[in-house]
Amino acid sequence: MNGLYPLFHSVRDFLASTREEGNAVYENNTFDLMTFRDFNTTIIEDDSGNRKELACNERYYVPSEITWLLKSLSFGTIGIFGARLGCFSREHRLTAEDFEMLGVAQL
Repeated sequence: MNGLYPLFHSVRDFLASTREEGNAVYENNTFDLMTFRDFNTTIIEDDSGNRKELACNERYYVPSEITWLLKSLSFGTIGIFGARLGCFSREHRLTAEDFEMLGVAQL
């Protein structure tokens, strides 16, 4: 996930905005700026109606970290782009408005 997003937005508000019938529910959100980790409880209901609670620990990355990691694996050409739901394209410049990012690398 795009580490720039939580610097400009509330992850808690973003996850709450996805609350609809049939979607997962996120509770107890905390975001740690030192480690770029979001801790939350994700609650889902499976197709049989069974409720599941997951203790989540998700890591966000900034473009410079992804670039460094890919370079350390000997990738030469690296591009980081904005990922939009259903529309992954190298035409989308990454901004703080993008919740996710698209990384494209070539050896």
